[in-house]
Amino acid sequence: MKVACAQFRHEGDREASLAKALAWMRQAKDQGADLIVFPELALDFFFPQVRAEAGYFDWSEPIPGPTTERFQSAAAELGLVTIINVFERAAPGRYYDASPVIDADGTLLGVSRMLHICEEPGYNEKYYYWPGDTGWPVYETRVGKIGVAICYDRHYPEHFRALALGGAEIVVVPTATSTSEQAFKNVWEIEIQAAAVANQIYVAVANRSGVDGDLHFFGESFVADPAGQVIARAGADSDELLLADVDLGRIEEVRRHVPFLRDLRYDLYGRI
Repeated sequence: MKVACAQFRHEGDREASLAKALAWMRQAKDQGADLIVFPELALDFFFPQVRAEAGYFDWSEPIPGPTTERFQSAAAELGLVTIINVFERAAPGRYYDASPVIDADGTLLGVSRMLHICEEPGYNEKYYYWPGDTGWPVYETRVGKIGVAICYDRHYPEHFRALALGGAEIVVVPTATSTSEQAFKNVWEIEIQAAAVANQIYVAVANRSGVDGDLHFFGESFVADPAGQVIARAGADSDELLLADVDLGRIEEVRRHVPFLRDLRYDLYGRI
């Protein structure tokens, strides 16, 4: 199968960004993709960089809602498993950073909400988001079993372990990672490689690109295989549709050679 990571620059307004995203879905399908993942809040200005501005709550929408339904229609038309990320209004006053997971027939399989909420310069997320309450769902899609780790979730090994124990074969990471996080830039790939090899799964990271407000998103989206090797990498600071060939049989091969999950000692430290 082939996985596409849409390294995405915000186009200035939601409708223009949405049009580009839908066009990229067609391009991905034309290039043989079976699955596409978009970055965090790819369709909008990255508003969490602004501290405590209540007006941005008006940008939220329910799931399913207008944006999700547009992607559902495109996914069904193209036969493309699609993971997006939106600012979800779940109830009056209750908002989440959320990723709808859409199967290749357009079915909305469910929603993963970001569990770990960041608060640091450029990422004032605790004002806008409630902590996610969805746990670690794994979605049975046409192309395989998929889990989601949204942006800040990726820093927590427990998150990947829970998804792997739930049967995930591929974990997708919609993110908005910028040069403001320069202290962690040297581990940008390392922590994902570690998660991939520790759980013997594929991990596909889709980052934003370009300057948006005060943040400079550096791109460099990539895919790591179950042995922890980076098998595809996008360039820095540019729009790019990154495609990677993924062989789910590789998971079985690696786990037979080094059975990490078999040798977990739950009797010593319990289950997550």
